[in-house]
Amino acid sequence: METDGTYESRDTRGGAVPRPAGFTADPGAAASGPTREPADGRPADGEQQPPARPADRPLPPAGPVVPHTRSVVPPPPTHAPTRVGVAEWLRIPRPAAEPGVWRLGHRPRPQEEPDLVPARRLFAGAVISLLSGWLLWSLLWNGYLGRYWLWPLLVLTPDSWRTDAETWATASYAYYTLVGGGFLVFFARIGHVPDIWRRYAHKKDAPPPPPPPAADPVDWPELRDAGLTEAAGTLADATRRGTLGDVDYARIRRAWQGVRTRPERLAAFTEAVRTRGAAACGHPSGVRDLPVRSATHDLATAQVLIGTAADHPRNPYARRTTGVALEPGLLGTSLLAVGPAGAGKTVRLVRPVVESLCLQALANRAAVVAVTSHGSALGPDESFDVVVSVGRPDSTHDLDLYGGADDPDEAARILAEALVGDLVADSRRAATALAQLIGPFRAAHGRFPAVPELRELLGGTPGALDALRAAVGDDPAQLRELDARQRQAARGDDVGELLAERIAFLDRPAFARFFRTDGETRQFSLHAVEHPLRVRVDLPERGHAEASRIVSRLLLAQFSEAILARRDRSLFACLVLDDATYTVTGESVRSVQRLRSANAGVVLALRSLEDVPEALRGPLLGAVGCRMAFAGIAPWDGGRFAETWGTEWVQTRDVTNRQIISDEPLTKALHFMRRVVTGKAATAEAVTVREVERQRWSASDLAHAVPAGHAVLSLTHVRGEHTPPLLVDLRS
Repeated sequence: METDGTYESRDTRGGAVPRPAGFTADPGAAASGPTREPADGRPADGEQQPPARPADRPLPPAGPVVPHTRSVVPPPPTHAPTRVGVAEWLRIPRPAAEPGVWRLGHRPRPQEEPDLVPARRLFAGAVISLLSGWLLWSLLWNGYLGRYWLWPLLVLTPDSWRTDAETWATASYAYYTLVGGGFLVFFARIGHVPDIWRRYAHKKDAPPPPPPPAADPVDWPELRDAGLTEAAGTLADATRRGTLGDVDYARIRRAWQGVRTRPERLAAFTEAVRTRGAAACGHPSGVRDLPVRSATHDLATAQVLIGTAADHPRNPYARRTTGVALEPGLLGTSLLAVGPAGAGKTVRLVRPVVESLCLQALANRAAVVAVTSHGSALGPDESFDVVVSVGRPDSTHDLDLYGGADDPDEAARILAEALVGDLVADSRRAATALAQLIGPFRAAHGRFPAVPELRELLGGTPGALDALRAAVGDDPAQLRELDARQRQAARGDDVGELLAERIAFLDRPAFARFFRTDGETRQFSLHAVEHPLRVRVDLPERGHAEASRIVSRLLLAQFSEAILARRDRSLFACLVLDDATYTVTGESVRSVQRLRSANAGVVLALRSLEDVPEALRGPLLGAVGCRMAFAGIAPWDGGRFAETWGTEWVQTRDVTNRQIISDEPLTKALHFMRRVVTGKAATAEAVTVREVERQRWSASDLAHAVPAGHAVLSLTHVRGEHTPPLLVDLRS
């Protein structure tokens, strides 16, 4: 039960695991699954609150809310969402758009490119038209064309005006102005002068009109409509004063969405806003912003800007020069990025995505686990709640080898996938061999074996199985498991030997304090993704490449298992692998396909598809919804992407020009004038229009025609909407 905002839950190893205050603070959880009540309390002055480090199964349902009224609140955010203030940022329109379009201030473009007259022809025509008008006016003014054009003036004016010189002069000049102005307008329209004005002089982008007072988001109209006038006034005042940041806005909006589905939370929400203002419904860590931002974010739409669609013929005209952004709706279909070292995958894709997910975690909307090599540029330690540095003595957390599993069969399945998933097509035999050992060990010792103990059991160390048999006692089920393992080992079963060889990569002095199961270290388990956590796992340093790959596969297997088993799926969860080399297995490909329905996804970054078993390259590209090919990929990698993206029907025009040659002087003069105006010789054209089928992006184009700093990206939304592959400039 909830008492002072802190949970005490029983670990799988029998120890009490403290839960930080606010772990149940999720008043904005959607109605798709069980949710937890908000707890807005914060540590008292001088009290150090540990970050969220759950290591066991999901927590029991929370009890009633007890709002806190402490005066200590986290400091206001230090980053503005844009160069304007929060109030102005909220008023920027965000029209609905296709998947991947940066919606903040987006202005839709026409679907087809307008047929514009070339500038040279446009200006030449305007000059010739105005000169023609001036010539006609000069001829009329000097009387070379007669005086008939003055007849309306003589007919429409009284005879008395002609006797008054001043009146007649005024009427005459007014008439001249009217006729001259008419000539000017007429010949200006013939010369397309208005088109020149609209193209070069007219302001293209007028500022959007301010929203009506009743719909101004700064005033929190949803709360006012619900009768929460005081809460809306508090938040509106904080927004205008700048003490409410974009993360605060997203977090409180999510809390309000939860209140609308759970009316019993209304009192707690109102009290939290009254006592804590912009810091209400806070993240368990008490943090309201990241210490640094390297990308452009829009927390109102949960988007992060990664680049701009290039003004390239391969891109649809409506998407050219528009911003390209990623969001949970796209990452929920998973993303595969392939590019050589130095292509900028980490800086231009992985870090912005991780940064965006960390901001959404602070808004109680998401949970992120980023796996990277030690010292990579995914952000400072202060941007994460938990940092696990595998193989480093200064790491504050251990990694749970068994993913917090209680069932020996589940733990064996996860561990077998990590150890031999890249070597065998089916790891079920390996999982059975592991279960035959870790099941009896858990029954005898109340815990799973540590790495050295598991290596001794798999490697057939003399006396290891006998000691375990003696510890099991008279339990017939566990004795049968040990007998089966001994019979398989006696028949020369190579699965046990293979597992022993692979587990040896983790049984090194560098990992002596890791993967312990005796409860002496603080362990992190992937089952913590039920909470809005920010986690970074630093893989071992150089010299332990195989161990790093085993840990990556272990985390991917644990993530898939935890996601499919979690009860509350309202939080979006994402696993980001900065280097997924030799991480993809047959089971992981099948798991990726199931994550979409569980409101989760993975981001896999690879140097080449050669790092994936050949039989899995096609299924992997088919399993993910978002695919990204960076500049510099190999032609064979480009061929895989080209095959996945398929073909399209395009219209081609074959134009045959034949120059017209004439001997007539007048015709020669006309052709000369046409060449001066248009810049082209007089020709006769024969146009043939055909529809042909071609690849959207060929292997050669992907390998050689993508400029540096660019990538070709296709996107799929969890709703099923998708976009064709776009050439994206990642530098803008």
